[in-house]
Amino acid sequence: MPNITKIGGYRFFFYSNDGVEPPHVHVRRERCSAKFWLSPVDLERSTRFVAHELNEIRQIVTRNREQFLEAWNEHFGT
Repeated sequence: MPNITKIGGYRFFFYSNDGVEPPHVHVRRERCSAKFWLSPVDLERSTRFVAHELNEIRQIVTRNREQFLEAWNEHFGT
């Protein structure tokens, strides 16, 4: 499970077998999790995050989208 970065208590990562899907990032904090598509940035699913946290995470993903895409492309060779 390649970790990309930690920002504001959130861990951003993807799974090594995620390459069959469009670029996305998983987010965790404690027992909460979410998955965001990167092109365009959009919430795919969420568990236990409340709305204001999802808004904050969406902003983080939007600001760091290029870094996340670079990590994705580097890992999956696309």
